[in-house]
Amino acid sequence: QVQLVASGGGLAQAGGSLRLSCAASRSTATTYAMGWFRQAPGKEREFVAAISGSGGEIYYADSVKGRFTISRDNAKNTVSLLMNSLKPEDTAVYYCAAQPWVASMSAVDYLYWGQGTQVTVSS
Repeated sequence: QVQLVASGGGLAQAGGSLRLSCAASRSTATTYAMGWFRQAPGKEREFVAAISGSGGEIYYADSVKGRFTISRDNAKNTVSLLMNSLKPEDTAVYYCAAQPWVASMSAVDYLYWGQGTQVTVSS
C-alpha cells in the first residue's frame, strides 16, 4: 500500500508558475512509476505527465509539453510537477498517482492516488 499526499496547489495568474509536490508514504524509488492527472469541473480526468521509477522515461500530454516539467527525488520519495506559463485552461484539481509498473498515460493503470490539490489560474 502506498499513500500519496499532494501539495503546492493554489491561485496563479496566467503566465505564472506553480510547483506541485507529491510525497509517498513508503519507498517508491525505482519501482513505482508516478503520474500526474487533472480534472476540471464537468470534465473527465486527463493525463498530464508521467515518469518511470528510474526517471529515465518521461511523458507529457501535448497540452502541457514545453510548459510543465515532472521530476522525482527517489531519496525523498517525492515527485514534483513544475508548471510554467500557466493558462486559465490549466485550472483543475491535480492528482498524483503511483503504480508498480512502467510509466503510463492511462489512469486505469495506476493503483494509488493522492487526494488532489486545486490549481486555479486567473486570466
